[in-house]
Amino acid sequence: MSQTPPRVPRKAIVLAAGLGKRMLPITATMPKPLVKVAGRSLIDFALDKLHEAGVETAVVNVHHFADMLEEHLRTRETPRIVISDERGELLETGGGVKKALPLLGNEPFITFNSDSLWIEGKEPNLLRLVQAWDPDRMDILMLVAPLSTSIGFEGRGDFHQDPDGRLRRRGSDDSAPFAYAGVAIVKPELVHGTPDGPFSANAFYDRAIANGRLYGLCLEGQWLHVGEPQAIAEAERCLAASKQ
Repeated sequence: MSQTPPRVPRKAIVLAAGLGKRMLPITATMPKPLVKVAGRSLIDFALDKLHEAGVETAVVNVHHFADMLEEHLRTRETPRIVISDERGELLETGGGVKKALPLLGNEPFITFNSDSLWIEGKEPNLLRLVQAWDPDRMDILMLVAPLSTSIGFEGRGDFHQDPDGRLRRRGSDDSAPFAYAGVAIVKPELVHGTPDGPFSANAFYDRAIANGRLYGLCLEGQWLHVGEPQAIAEAERCLAASKQ
């Protein structure tokens, strides 16, 4: 008996409204999503991966240099772009998702940080994420990167992972082996009842953790954390090496 293929979420939100303070002085004159790595803007890497995975509509929230970002997005044909305008107030990651929820609808959707960048392994990681998504067990499935192979990330890690794939926060531990790689599949129910105004997407993760329904998929290939200007050259070296 053949299995029903997983349904690709039709919609995604690309979080592109942030100020990008750690990327100064570059972000004094442009939004971070338009910073180029190997000749291509960060947001185009994200949108290309969403299109390749079969996502039809990408909601993009805008605030910092919003006009510049919208002008760039008008040059794209796929996926279909819908703007969630945060010019009036920067809502952080959670508040940005909540404001965009009417545009995202009632089905699970993908959240994609506009600066999330990686080198693929044998299979595209976004496709792997969709294939691993199980709404009967999961409220969120996030892509997590092992610190041992990541480039440009200097944090202590975000999560431990249980054998069944569930994620636990680092908590009081000195370190954890996985960092959030900036991409997740999320059920819209987690957004309901959250406060209006600015708040972090950690509120969604905490809800899923409390119910034992936050799961992780380990990124294959190599995560490139482009957080600061000096990380650009390192990411470009890794991308060039991966194509040799």
